[in-house]
Amino acid sequence: MSEAMARELMAQRFRSFLPVVVDLETGGFNPEGDAILEIAAVTLTMDPEGNLLPDATHAYHVTPFEGANVEQSALDFTGIRLDDPLRQQVAVSEAEALGEIFRPVRKAIKSHGCTRAVLVGHNAAFDHGFLNAAVARCGIKRNPFHPFSSFDTASLGGLVYGQTVLARACRAAGIEFDNSAAHSARYDTERTAELFCAMVNRYKDLGGWALAQREQGVEEA
Repeated sequence: MSEAMARELMAQRFRSFLPVVVDLETGGFNPEGDAILEIAAVTLTMDPEGNLLPDATHAYHVTPFEGANVEQSALDFTGIRLDDPLRQQVAVSEAEALGEIFRPVRKAIKSHGCTRAVLVGHNAAFDHGFLNAAVARCGIKRNPFHPFSSFDTASLGGLVYGQTVLARACRAAGIEFDNSAAHSARYDTERTAELFCAMVNRYKDLGGWALAQREQGVEEA
């Protein structure tokens, strides 16, 4: 299979959606009032054999928006230090972080012949809610992500491996997971991307995707 055919297959695989794995570390559980502290996204691609693979990682430390709430319990959980001088040097505004992530996502959508991105996340509703709230807050008109559809690796991990915790699902899939590095948006997103690809590829290797294609072909005929 050529690279062009692989790109075409990606567009067919998820109904013209391009899966993009997203993780956000936040200052709490309220997307309307709690700050986004870190955001990361991993775009995915497909090889000539039809295997789904992680492509590029984009990750940013984020400065809390004006008036945002940050719970100390959230900082204790993630280990993020807002007063860390290195963090302060590299942190960007919410609008800048979204702009820097959306740009390569749009490029990946176009290069794979897709129409829109679909968010992949571990407990995806949480990340999707914060992403949508930030998009609205920043007045972004062209959000490349579908506004409500998402793929949840916690649910898929429970189905495939009987595990819903990210670390446990990764280990069940044969993916190394360092608990000391967890709760970094970059690290969690990259492990989630590996997990999602492993589950999609396993389904393909077991013949499920080929069967689905044949059944769709019969229906369309």
